[in-house]
Parts: sequence; C-alpha cells; structure tokens
Amino acid sequence: MNRKYLACPYIIWGVSFIVLPLFMVFYYGCTGPDGAFTLSNIAAIADSVHFKAFINSVWIALQSTVICLLLSYPLAYILSKGKTKKSGMLIMLFVLPMWINFLLRVLALQVLLSKTGILNGIFSAIGLPVRKLMYTKGAILVGMVYDYIPFMILPIYNALCKIEKDVIEAAQDLGASSGIIFRKIILPLSMPGVVSGIIMVFIPSISEFVVADILGGSKILLLGNVIDQEFNVANNWNLGSGLAIVLMLFIFISMAVMNRYSSEEGDTMLW
Repeated sequence: MNRKYLACPYIIWGVSFIVLPLFMVFYYGCTGPDGAFTLSNIAAIADSVHFKAFINSVWIALQSTVICLLLSYPLAYILSKGKTKKSGMLIMLFVLPMWINFLLRVLALQVLLSKTGILNGIFSAIGLPVRKLMYTKGAILVGMVYDYIPFMILPIYNALCKIEKDVIEAAQDLGASSGIIFRKIILPLSMPGVVSGIIMVFIPSISEFVVADILGGSKILLLGNVIDQEFNVANNWNLGSGLAIVLMLFIFISMAVMNRYSSEEGDTMLW
C-alpha cells in the first residue's frame, strides 16, 4: 500500500496536466458558444482555408521527416562504425543545440537567412545576386530540419549500435557482400530506430507553428497557426479545439500505422 501511495503525486500530475486539458479540448471542440453539442467545429476542417492549412502541415512535416531521415541515417551509420569516444563526442555536438531554448534557435536562423544575413553576404562576396530566403517554405523546412534532426539521429544511432558484430561477421564468412549485408541485415535490424525517429520528427513537425510564424512570416499558413490564432487572436476556443481534435486524431492514426508497421517488420525479421 505504501508503494501505491508513492504513485499518488504522479497520478495527480497526470490528471491535472493531461486528462483535464484533453477533456477541456474535447468539451470545447464538441460544443458551441451556447454550450450545445455540435460537430460543426470538427467539420470546419473541410473549409477551404483550414483544409489548405492542414495539407500544408502534412506536406511540410513529410518533407522535413524525409530530409531528416536522408541526412541522419548515413551519419548515424558512419558514427556507429567509428570509435566509441569520438562517436560520442560527435553525437554530443548534434545534441548540444537541443540544450538551447527552442525560440532562440529559430531566431538565430534569421541571422543566417535574412537579406542581410550570412548566406546572402556570402552570395554577394562571390558575385551572386541576393536571394529571398526568409518567409518561404524553404526557410520553414530549414528551421524544422535544424530543430528536429537530433530526434532522428539518436534513435537510429542507438539501433545501429545494438546490432551484434557477430551477425555481420557470420554473414561475411558466408560470402555475403557489403551491399547484401546492409540490405538484408543492417537495414532491417535498424528499422525500429528509423520508425522511432520518424515518429519523433513527424509528430511535432505537423503541429508546428512557431517556426512558420518566425521564418515563414505568417505567409505560409499551417494548421498549428490557425489553431493558435483561433485561441489567442479570435478567442474562439470552440473552433480552435475542434481543429485541434482533428489534428490529434490524425496524429493518433499516424502513430498507430507506424507502430503496426514496426511490429510487422519485427515479425518478418523473426522469420
């Protein structure tokens, strides 16, 4: 019983900061200003502005996830083959920016991408015209990739480090080439890390709005921006909660699909 009592603070914390906020979101999302039950707030996702913002969110989240994966897997593979101390130091360099405030990291990218920034300064120095880098989808992608790439590197690196060297050596003894070893052994065994990285990058990316506000200049509207405006500008908590429910359901479905794929991949490896 004493051990059960020790769990009480965690239960109180979970109810106060997880259960109750979710209940409030669902309550406001399924009711109107008069408190009557309605699904119009959820159905508002079909509105052209909201639906376009939703598609933009999904598309940019997919792009940032794919870019993070393409950059992270080769890097994690190279680091997993190196010496432990050197690899640990390099991993620390990628994790180090995560210790800095998220907002400061995004603001720092303005110095890099603005018209008078570092990149345009380099372009001018070598005789190239100044380019508009800020307030574009490209700037939003750069911000998301920069902020979320450590969440892709770490799980893939951990999965690759857990692969037993004996398995690879056995395949080499049986005459398997490097390409076959990578395709048949390393890639399947690292898939749990890949799936974890995809989930950890895609989910925060699809609900992102701070990066779009700062680097996109509110010109590229994401669903997170719409929800933020409904809560903080229009003071329409009902519509904001309804759109948040749609985004939440899409995230849950995406996680279920990814977890199902991950479990099926594990079953295939056993056979």
